[in-house]
Amino acid sequence: MKDILQELETRRNVARMGGGERRIASQHSKGKLTARERIDLLLDEDSFEEFDMFVAHRCTDFGMEKDRPAGDGVVTGWGTINGRMVYVFSQDFTVFGGSLSETHALKICKIMDMAMQNGAPVIGINDSGGARIQEGVASLAGYAEVFQRNIMASGVVPQISLIMGPCAGGAVYSPAMTDFIFMVKDSSYMFVTGPDVVKTVTNEVVTAEELGGAGTHTKKSSVADGAFENDVEALAEVRRLVDFLPLNNRAKPPIRPFFDDPGRIDESLDTLIPDNPNSPYDMKELITKLADEGDFYEIQEDFAKNIVTGFVRLEGSSVGIVANQPMVLAGCLDIDSSRKAARFVRFCDAFEIPILTLVDVPGFLPGTSQEYGGVIKHGAKLLFAYGEATVPKVTVITRKAYGGAYDVMASKHLRGDFNYAWPTAEIAVMGAKGATEILYRSELGDAEKIAERTADYEDRFANPFVAAEKGFIDEVIMPHSTRKRVARAFASLRNKSLKNPWKKHDNIPL
Repeated sequence: MKDILQELETRRNVARMGGGERRIASQHSKGKLTARERIDLLLDEDSFEEFDMFVAHRCTDFGMEKDRPAGDGVVTGWGTINGRMVYVFSQDFTVFGGSLSETHALKICKIMDMAMQNGAPVIGINDSGGARIQEGVASLAGYAEVFQRNIMASGVVPQISLIMGPCAGGAVYSPAMTDFIFMVKDSSYMFVTGPDVVKTVTNEVVTAEELGGAGTHTKKSSVADGAFENDVEALAEVRRLVDFLPLNNRAKPPIRPFFDDPGRIDESLDTLIPDNPNSPYDMKELITKLADEGDFYEIQEDFAKNIVTGFVRLEGSSVGIVANQPMVLAGCLDIDSSRKAARFVRFCDAFEIPILTLVDVPGFLPGTSQEYGGVIKHGAKLLFAYGEATVPKVTVITRKAYGGAYDVMASKHLRGDFNYAWPTAEIAVMGAKGATEILYRSELGDAEKIAERTADYEDRFANPFVAAEKGFIDEVIMPHSTRKRVARAFASLRNKSLKNPWKKHDNIPL
């Protein structure tokens, strides 16, 4: 009996060493943690339950039968983050460069199936050289099996991807279908074709970092939601994100203890809006002053900065935030901001996370590049996302809400539950100057008359009361009481029940 127990322990120790000390040292020399070290940091201490530790590949070509390391390049299992269950896989770059084989894929598929069955998030840590060439089409089939599970799990359980090394070729499509992607600066990259192929085909000379590094994907492509300095910081931030999310689409978002008065009054908000209607102010100041303890978890901070998305808590419960940012492009909506916000709204709706929308939008960004790029369809994505969302929706208009952008930003007409406006709100088809020049085109030569007409238009429409008279605004509120009013609104919507007509699925304007 003792011999068998000893053999088990020996085999476990060998499996835990992955590709051996030399390769582990190489991994550390690049500033990267090993697959198991990452899991240890991600999960609560001693909570990890591993599956398939002894699984080995079945390939017999190219002499592969002589090297069959236990685990086959990926560590899988489940554990807890602050006491809540998650499933995890972590690719081991020290074993065959973390390349994906048939059995490697089967291990990932197993925990994804279990996550859907048991209703818990999936966190994937990617660090892989891609498909295992020695296995040919079997490894490609393995990728497709994983992709299919990503698709089935979408909207059922939260899926989070950490890119902590290379992720290239077909491997990129699994993270691309997950809800959130986080990268590590200088040590992770994602691309469909690498720099060498790009040079061969298009003659462009580009580095891996320029082509698919963390900076590229957080600032230019919007593929990634965040980039962090190192593995430790990235894993800590994922733990923080999981605390905002429900375990699955049938569970409510978690409620955490809070130490902030829901009725807190903040007098400084009364002076947040500048006297000059064209002067910017920082919408993030309002967000942090509304949130419990000022805690705001921003998503896609470096992309489309004219709109802000992320999570806060109100009375301890998670709320998704979408807010125009007057500091960038005057808060205009454009292609990038519409896509960014639409995806975020759809995530919140899929997982029953209420949505708070803070509006200061002068309209859609004009220009040929926007029209040629399809701003009509991209803007419609955000409109569609808000219109189909059945979660509690509270909207606060702080200043401008002009034209079609007023409609798009969670207006009453898109089934907004509570639509508030500050006294500084201006709800109109367009700004006073532009409207006057259209309405009184015949008087354009008379500057004094036009100024008078503009002032008259401002008096009539540059306020929230016309919309309030029609019931499009439920209440004009004092800025200092915004937290109290918003918290009470969401509290009253906790038992909201709204169903869309039956359909197989919608056809969002992609």
